[in-house]
Formats: sequence, C-alpha cells, structure tokens
Amino acid sequence: MARRIHLHPHLSVEELEHRYRAAKEPHERTWWQILWLLAQGRTATELSAVIGYRAYWIGQIAKRYNAEGPAGMQNRRHTTSYRPPPVLAPALQEELRGVLAAAAARDERWTGHDVAAWMAQRLGRPISYRLGWSYLVRLKHSPQVPRARHALADAAQQETFKKTSVPC
Repeated sequence: MARRIHLHPHLSVEELEHRYRAAKEPHERTWWQILWLLAQGRTATELSAVIGYRAYWIGQIAKRYNAEGPAGMQNRRHTTSYRPPPVLAPALQEELRGVLAAAAARDERWTGHDVAAWMAQRLGRPISYRLGWSYLVRLKHSPQVPRARHALADAAQQETFKKTSVPC
C-alpha cells in the first residue's frame, strides 16, 4: 500500500483549491493542484500518473509546503538572480565616471586597459581589460564618432539609395 503524504494545516482544502484556480504562473498552478489533491487524501503515485510529475518531486513540493507554508509555493526562477554582483560599488562607479569625464574634457581617450588599470589600483587586485571595457561601455564613455563621407561620393546617388522605412 502506498504511503500518504501528510500536509501541515497551513491552509484548508478549499483555500488550496482557490489558490490552484487563481494561480497565474504555470508551475505554481501545478504545485497548488498537487497540494490540493494531496490534501484530499490522494497518494503521490496516483498524482504522478495524472499530473506528470514523478512521485519524488511531488514529495519535494509537499516538503517545501510543510517547511515554508504558502510563501514557499512561489517559482523562484523569477526571484533569483544568477548575475554576479558588480565589481565596483556605486561610489567607485561615480568616481570612475568623473575621471572619465575629466579625461574627455582634456581630450584623452581611455581604453579598456586604462579603465582596468584604474580599477586594479582602486581594488588592489588584477582586473581584466575586458571588464575594464565593459565598465567603459556601461558608463557610456565610448565616444560615438560619425563615419566620414567619401569625398568622391555623389550626394544625389546617396539620397537615392538611403534606407527608408516602409509603412505597413
């Protein structure tokens, strides 16, 4: 005989059904459905045949619900960031922005190597020139130089072949 999974009484069976029917996110909706059916006395093996989740994962969902309650039934993919934290604190970013602005006023061009050297001096560890370049671009310091027109190009021909947007 299959073991039954027991849920802590955080919510009533009716409230679990309401949460299941009101859920907008697909994963959360399935989790609430699993909890609702478990609260009605169904087994994990019965649910795995109907819902498509393996009995192990149904047990994991029930375990999280028992440990964290209704707050644990949120899809954490939308709340977790796997992006590493910024290397420069906001104060150092502003200082770098000021240094770059002063260099631009003196008509000096900074490269990714220059920014990496400045960051390495401030942080006390080696910094890759690629990271320096990414901060140079992030702080919008890369100068936008317009492309020079060819001296022999005919202005009338250029106007003829300009890209135009076609209304749909």
